[in-house]
Amino acid sequence: MKTNEFVKDLNTKSAAELNDELVAAKKELFNLRFQNATNQLDNTSRIKEVRKNIARIQTVIAQKANAAE
Repeated sequence: MKTNEFVKDLNTKSAAELNDELVAAKKELFNLRFQNATNQLDNTSRIKEVRKNIARIQTVIAQKANAAE
């Protein structure tokens, strides 16, 4: 999924859905780090991609919180 599509998709979600997405992304990052530590990870660039997606999700959550004030 392209970055713009991902951000647009995040903007349409509710706060609860964003939190669920954040938890899932953090779990995925943990699993990727674990695989990397045990030399089972083939695509190491996926770690960077997931980290950026977590930052994008957190940014959208903060934007929605500021808009609600």
